[in-house]
Amino acid sequence: MTFKQFKNKPLVKFITNRYVIILSIFIVWMVFFDENSIINHREFNKEINKLKSERDYLNNEIKQDNKLIKKLENKDDLEKFAREEYHMKKENEEIYLIEYDTLKK
Repeated sequence: MTFKQFKNKPLVKFITNRYVIILSIFIVWMVFFDENSIINHREFNKEINKLKSERDYLNNEIKQDNKLIKKLENKDDLEKFAREEYHMKKENEEIYLIEYDTLKK
């Protein structure tokens, strides 16, 4: 097959059209090299989803802390919380911590 026969095929004519070449270069540039490329958008979307899940987790933690704060407004509950979490005690009082061995031997 000679070059002229090869050049006259419709697919080759289409691919060698200067508008198609320019459009192809533009598309490649926009997909891979531009500051606002599709690859950058994918990374930004992943980061957005990660931040949204973190926000949801922190909002849930805030709700739980608000419930705990309301619960600790009662003096008896506050005293119970201080004893259990921070091992605090009253004056002239001794506290013994009992730990169970949960490992099977």
